[in-house]
Amino acid sequence: MLSRTASQLYWMSRYMERAENLVRMLDVTQSLSLMPQSRGAATELAAPLAVTGALQAYQAHHSRFDARSLFEFMALDLDNPASVRSCLRSSRENAHAVRGQITAEMWEAVNATWLEAKQLPSRLSDNPSAFFDWVKERSHLMRGATVGTLQRNDAYCFIRLGTFIERADNTARLLDVKSQLIEPAEDSLQPVAARQDSSAEFYAWSALLRSLSAFEAYHAVYRDSLDARRVAELLILRGDVPRSLRSCAAQVADVLPQIECQSGSLDAGRQPKLLAGQMALQLQHADIDAILETGLHAWITRFLDESAQLSGAISRAYFEAH
Repeated sequence: MLSRTASQLYWMSRYMERAENLVRMLDVTQSLSLMPQSRGAATELAAPLAVTGALQAYQAHHSRFDARSLFEFMALDLDNPASVRSCLRSSRENAHAVRGQITAEMWEAVNATWLEAKQLPSRLSDNPSAFFDWVKERSHLMRGATVGTLQRNDAYCFIRLGTFIERADNTARLLDVKSQLIEPAEDSLQPVAARQDSSAEFYAWSALLRSLSAFEAYHAVYRDSLDARRVAELLILRGDVPRSLRSCAAQVADVLPQIECQSGSLDAGRQPKLLAGQMALQLQHADIDAILETGLHAWITRFLDESAQLSGAISRAYFEAH
């Protein structure tokens, strides 16, 4: 497969996943900003901007933080390359370039998503929740069409690779944002229900779990009240939770050897395969208490650095002409 084609498949998938992840982040941010015991709406609303590197661009056009301005800038503004609609446009552009490598159902899913997205500002600007649900549904449709119709070849592998690289990055950033917005008290490792003024933390952790489709999984695994330590353990170390870091790392480590075997080159992908294997192994044997002792923010920062190194190695191995 040509390196340009591989790159376009990879980024088609990443941009669609990124659009879904952005609305998940905006959804939890909006929930936190509306809580009466939050640190302050401005702090919560600024979080997605800081995470995506769009804070300065936002401040250049807006003098204050409010929910409507944030939604229009991060969801609908095509002049903002980090917005949801910009991601949908980029996914469609990459899909158009590789139409010969994807199925008709996949193309229809991504193309129809963009065509409908162009009409959204006049219909959904006053209803963020409906927009969030719509984006998640369209992303699920694209993913379902891929799994259900595409031949298991290099194209499928690069699409999977883009999905799980992007998903791991999002889970880590969402958990980091949450842990800093609702700063745990000194007794944060106790169950939320056992602490004073726990209602704010309960709803904050609930919002985070729901944004990652992990609320039901938490109660299925722990069958107990929400606990900061267990939430972190679930989203980092549980291999049976689809959006956990361990699950995403395992998927990446699994797909890279398949690309190498299909490419016929023994050297192709050796470095990213090594980095992905190391990341998956570390998460498989990690301990949540050791992670929390290190400091959740420090640990996530290191994880994101390692993820960026892996992304760079993938780009060099597969997307750059040799």
